[in-house]
Amino acid sequence: MNTATPRVFVAATQQNDGKTTAALGLFAALKKRLGRIGFIKPVGQRFVEVDGKRIDEDTILIDHTFDVHTPIEAMSPIAVEPDFTRRYIEHPNPDFFVRRIQHSFDRAAWEKDFIIIEGTGHAGVGSVFDLSNARVAHILESKVLLVTKGGIGKPIDEIALNKALFDQQGVEVIGVVLNKVLPEKFEQVSDFARRGLDRLGIDLLGVLPMEPTLANATLGQVCKQIKGHFINGEKSTRRRVHKVIIGAMNSAHVMSYFHPGTLIITPGDREDIILAALSTASVSEMDGKCIAGLVLSGDLLPHESVLDLLKQSAIPTIATAFDSYTAANCIYSMTVKTLPGDTDKIDTIQALVEKHVEVERLLEKLRGKGQPSSALSSP
Repeated sequence: MNTATPRVFVAATQQNDGKTTAALGLFAALKKRLGRIGFIKPVGQRFVEVDGKRIDEDTILIDHTFDVHTPIEAMSPIAVEPDFTRRYIEHPNPDFFVRRIQHSFDRAAWEKDFIIIEGTGHAGVGSVFDLSNARVAHILESKVLLVTKGGIGKPIDEIALNKALFDQQGVEVIGVVLNKVLPEKFEQVSDFARRGLDRLGIDLLGVLPMEPTLANATLGQVCKQIKGHFINGEKSTRRRVHKVIIGAMNSAHVMSYFHPGTLIITPGDREDIILAALSTASVSEMDGKCIAGLVLSGDLLPHESVLDLLKQSAIPTIATAFDSYTAANCIYSMTVKTLPGDTDKIDTIQALVEKHVEVERLLEKLRGKGQPSSALSSP
């Protein structure tokens, strides 16, 4: 297996802490400094079909964003299907998967100056089939950058737990990036987290402030989450939702909530609210200055004449069988992933990592056995 190409394994203390955000931002930052960057996500849990192959969603995002010039299957060698774990327990074959990961890594690292390895979940995820993040980092002889949600006590406790698993595999955790730190607590959290991590012998290499736009879902994501379908505005799937309101009051009161970026959820037979929404947007207004959209709940639709007005309007409208409160709860609880083509979010992520992560210090800490100083020098 290739042991010469410099690498870093981006792990997290738990799922949805920001591994992909960190990996995407680091890719751009390292590309500026080192040149040709490779990527691999050895074990993926969320995948889509691409040319008959099961490819991890985050791999597709990285490849679409940066055009990595690596066979897509080499960047996503193992997809954990629904029955993967049961089949493995019945017929364990660890050597096969180790060889597959190593072979894929060699292909992903070919002619690259640096390679980012993205984990999945916390350090122990994958233990049931002998491919925990800690184990995979050991297999690929990589040091680890841990990502965790902002805070002081809980994140540091979780880092200690994860570090213990990496230590068990002989893998070095070189630093931590705190993600989603509230701006008003940024300085305080940065200071105390740094001091707390120092006591564990771990460096704080970055603190990323909470950026609301990264948590805003698109109408397309909302539609999928509430198992709905568009009855108007299918071309507005990338419009972002900044606020969600349940239209349960009378139409006169609900109009005070009609602001750009607001999604109104209302039973499909509340024609007074639907007509109020229509009155705020002209038929030709397609520039996003009206509300983000309407969700008609309860598997109900307005009178055909009102429905026709909706279809002619600039207001994207989604119908769902969920009642209003169930739909709202689904939207509030959803995990908003960055998707290929989300240029606004991708630009924001790259800027955040460039500004708030000590990339040069990260590279300094990666220098060592198997990662010579010359290999990590800027071209």
